[in-house]
Amino acid sequence: MTSRTSTDTKRGTATGLMQAVVQPSYGSAETLHLKEVVRPDIGAAEVLIEVHAAGVDRGVWHLMTGMPYLVRLAGYGITKPKQQVPGLDVSGTVVAIGDGVTRFEVGDEVFGIARGAYAEYAVAEEKKLSHKPGNITFDQAAVTAISGITALQAIVDEGKVAAGQSVLVIGASGGVGSYAVQLAKASGAIVTGVASGAKTGFVQSLGADHVIDYHGTDYLDGRVRYDLIIDTGGRNSLRRLRKALRPDGTLVIVGGEGGGKLTGGIGRQIRAKLLSPFVSQRLTFFISEEHHRHMDRLAEYLINGEVVPPVGRRYGLDTVRTAITDLVTGKSEGKSVIVINKDRSEA
Repeated sequence: MTSRTSTDTKRGTATGLMQAVVQPSYGSAETLHLKEVVRPDIGAAEVLIEVHAAGVDRGVWHLMTGMPYLVRLAGYGITKPKQQVPGLDVSGTVVAIGDGVTRFEVGDEVFGIARGAYAEYAVAEEKKLSHKPGNITFDQAAVTAISGITALQAIVDEGKVAAGQSVLVIGASGGVGSYAVQLAKASGAIVTGVASGAKTGFVQSLGADHVIDYHGTDYLDGRVRYDLIIDTGGRNSLRRLRKALRPDGTLVIVGGEGGGKLTGGIGRQIRAKLLSPFVSQRLTFFISEEHHRHMDRLAEYLINGEVVPPVGRRYGLDTVRTAITDLVTGKSEGKSVIVINKDRSEA
């Protein structure tokens, strides 16, 4: 580590510098650069983490580009990012706690969702952190929270999956999809994963019973119908999705990919919700709740070995640009990780 710091471990008042990826403006990955910045302070309900590893996900890309514009209107900054150090998924060790924090102590190993995870130190709300299971590495923990709890809520809470049901996961090689496949299998479902041909082997390794290469198969033509469809792809029409859904089946739309610059894919989600009361199928979407109670639930699957974090490529702070570019160009499978503390990330 290159940071130079001193701190009051109770209040988290910090002096010193750290290495961080900084984003002064909205734009492509070219807006990101590595520099030395002041280490952040924390509030009463916050925790300061020495970051060992951080995850890469679509949310980082949306906040980097400010697209769709709805992101900016949601409070992340109209003309430039309010949070200039990107990164959300995090794992590391607690080095300071706020006065109101009761669930953690200095020295605890944690994972969860932070502000500015692409740095040597990051701040997280206590409610968005959980204790890291001892049987997974910091690399694995760093790619778990956002995609994992989104998949958990999609499969279990919204999808209400049951043993023996047939489940179709669209985008099965991606972050949320790779967790959705494993969680559906852990629930006793028969799982079909959809991915590109180059990634079908990866999806099969996750435990999928069947894998479809979307380049060569019209998997929504209705010849096979499913009890539950989890669509993380964002570009299939409701008409086509419903055609592959059983009359009493459930469609869960995850994320807002595709669509226009203003609202992204949210229009399709709203149309599904409005249509649902008038058809026999249940069509729904949700906004993932970022709370430790879901991370604690997910941790049980991790501890039991029913879910294994799908760590993909590893990058350093100096190659975050490449990591995000690989994500948006489809080169990544599973979850990419930014390794920050090489001595601890795989521990």
